[in-house]
Amino acid sequence: MTPVELSRTVLCAVRRAVDEGELRVVVPERALVTVPGPGGCGDYATNIALQLARPAGQPPRHVAEILQARLLGTDGVTDVVITGPGFLNITLGDTASVALVEEILRRGIRYGHAQGRSVDLLPLACPREVRAVVVMDALARILRSQGVAVHTRCEGELAPEWVDILGVRVDDQPARPTPRQRQTPSTAPYPAGPRHTLRPLPAPADPLPLGRDAARWALLHPAGHDRPRIADEHLVQRESNPLFRVRYAYARTRALSRNAADLGFDAEPGDVRQDLRQDVRRDVRQDVRPDALHHSTTHITTHLAAHPRVLAQAAAHRAPDRLARHLVTVADAVLPLLPAVLPRGAEKPSAAHRARLALAEAAGAVLAGGLSLLGIDAPEHI
Repeated sequence: MTPVELSRTVLCAVRRAVDEGELRVVVPERALVTVPGPGGCGDYATNIALQLARPAGQPPRHVAEILQARLLGTDGVTDVVITGPGFLNITLGDTASVALVEEILRRGIRYGHAQGRSVDLLPLACPREVRAVVVMDALARILRSQGVAVHTRCEGELAPEWVDILGVRVDDQPARPTPRQRQTPSTAPYPAGPRHTLRPLPAPADPLPLGRDAARWALLHPAGHDRPRIADEHLVQRESNPLFRVRYAYARTRALSRNAADLGFDAEPGDVRQDLRQDVRRDVRQDVRPDALHHSTTHITTHLAAHPRVLAQAAAHRAPDRLARHLVTVADAVLPLLPAVLPRGAEKPSAAHRARLALAEAAGAVLAGGLSLLGIDAPEHI
């Protein structure tokens, strides 16, 4: 069950309570489902009872008890605990994340991409400025991943180094035609009608000395209304650099897959939570805490499940920065899991290791796919 599906399940519980007369409220359009905060438990938490308490004219905890009774009888939900003033903490069934991991491994870097194609053509345009061109290039990639047909145009001729170093491409740009172009009319003229012109805040300095990957990240990671920082901080190989964390997390997942193959086992999606419960009794490692791993796997599956929605929002809001920040979130969630993927010493590979490896590989696929849409390389070795 993904967070989106769990949100629908919570709304169904609200609707049943309303239909049965225990709550007199308007059923909201959505229920916010997040990872439990401090003092919470389980896999997900929702504040829907606090949201409905005032319109229902009842204490939040009483509303939570009404919804708790209905959620406990739902397929895929094994436990519901009320904490604080009325937060519902939901524990899902043992196979909650297996289908998600299987889907990601099956689709690979195309996880989150739309299945069909739009019949409409979206014209994008930008001024002749390096950040605007890079943003348009990344946005076009994201839109096409969502099935949108895109035609891009720059309002001036591209600098050759933008193409050679930054790897940008546009479908149309004003340029002096060659004799052959004068004889051969274009087969893809820029579409007439309204177009969306991208005008992010310009780069304060030339990003080309940073190289392709760091330059594109520096221009794409900030929101369009924020001025980007063009500095060597994007090149440092340390934790303070978000781009490094994303690429390092991906490289670690690939290294784990290679090392697992050397040990004679591969990834197999499974019940990661059950494996971690077993580790509470037998794992004596100083650097791997089972409770931290449990929260890590919950965070990972939550963010992986959100990836298709993030891509759709980045396309709808014309905001590649949303995808960049999402990749940082995925990387930060998966890094605590990685030390526990491989067996140590004389320990033999178990279902726990295969399930953790599958989850790590799923996160790696999301990171690689996201970097590709931003036009940034995902190295297998760092």
